[in-house]
Amino acid sequence: MMQPARKKLAIITTFWDWRSHANHMSERFFSGYPRNGHWHRPEMDIVSAYVDQRPEADLSGQRAREHGFNVYPTIAEALRMGSNKLAVDAVLLIAEHGDYPVNEKSQKLYPRFEFFSQIVEVFRQDGCAVPVFNDKHLSYSFDSALTMVASAQELDFPLLAGSSLPVTFRLPALELPLECEMEEALMVGVGGSDAMDFHALEAMQCMVERRSGGETGVRSVQLIDGDEVWRAGEDKRWSRRLLEAALARSDSRGGIALDDGRPQDLVHNGELEALAENPAAYLIEYNDGLRATLLMLDGAVQDYTFAARLRGVRAVRSTQFLLPPAPNVTYSACLMAAAEEMFTTGRAPWPAERTLLTSGILDRCLDSRLNGHQRLATPELNVCYRSPNSSSFCGAVV
Repeated sequence: MMQPARKKLAIITTFWDWRSHANHMSERFFSGYPRNGHWHRPEMDIVSAYVDQRPEADLSGQRAREHGFNVYPTIAEALRMGSNKLAVDAVLLIAEHGDYPVNEKSQKLYPRFEFFSQIVEVFRQDGCAVPVFNDKHLSYSFDSALTMVASAQELDFPLLAGSSLPVTFRLPALELPLECEMEEALMVGVGGSDAMDFHALEAMQCMVERRSGGETGVRSVQLIDGDEVWRAGEDKRWSRRLLEAALARSDSRGGIALDDGRPQDLVHNGELEALAENPAAYLIEYNDGLRATLLMLDGAVQDYTFAARLRGVRAVRSTQFLLPPAPNVTYSACLMAAAEEMFTTGRAPWPAERTLLTSGILDRCLDSRLNGHQRLATPELNVCYRSPNSSSFCGAVV
């Protein structure tokens, strides 16, 4: 029996260095990756690449020699493999890392939208399109992100995007019931804006989207920081009970636990306030009335945890989004498994609207901070979609 032809994959990236996203995501397609207790080898090959910045430590040239593909000077040439027609079956767009400017909102201006627009222009000119995976944000600009999703819908090609946190392992392996009645949600994250807060926001979004009625969008956002975060907790704008549940899932609490391993209660004795370095609270009100909060607590913890209160369920539900350490960062393999699923089946395992809404929430929260931490009405974030029925995180099905 004749074997089906292996799919051809193009890599479009800003930067391909040791431990960059291009390194630990695209290179899964060279040698395979662990999946559900065995070593999986994708039925596809990287056949071309475009790399925007190639400093001395660049790996793309070495990888091209090792694996027999070309690094082209333009995106269009990479997609056409030097011919005059689209010549690949899928595109992996990784616009993360590299030397790019930062704007007044602390957003690093990665050219995701610009690269995506060039990909779409090839599709238009050649009269055909293939699946595209976009790493992390769709764009730092919500308006550009809207255009990206609209282009995929217009040209009818599968688009998948987002963070690795929704697909990484969970400890415990919690998935909230589809169509659950959710009363309030809280996420704890770490890292700077706007790189790590996106991860935390999308992890929270993949949980809250499972509530009754599906996702109906966001009514307002506000970003506050410093002592105002703790005052908001005292005023019950976010729940200390949910914070307690989230922190109880953390494996990396700071303070005395690092010195002698003594039991530690960060929530009730003021130690959290002392440990957290410039805390920030992202206060999100959804159109259906759900309140959700992201607390960025650098210095107090080093991992990402979530908690939610469900109507009719006495116990608070909580989990840690487990991130296996470098250098292998296995969660990137979980994300590439989702990309590979789309490349193989032609169907995205979750809607691009999840990442569209998360991109918009973050963009508007940074507007709030820039404008004196004001609460901002967000009618433009009326993004509606349904969560996939099946769980997509590693360990959900083995």
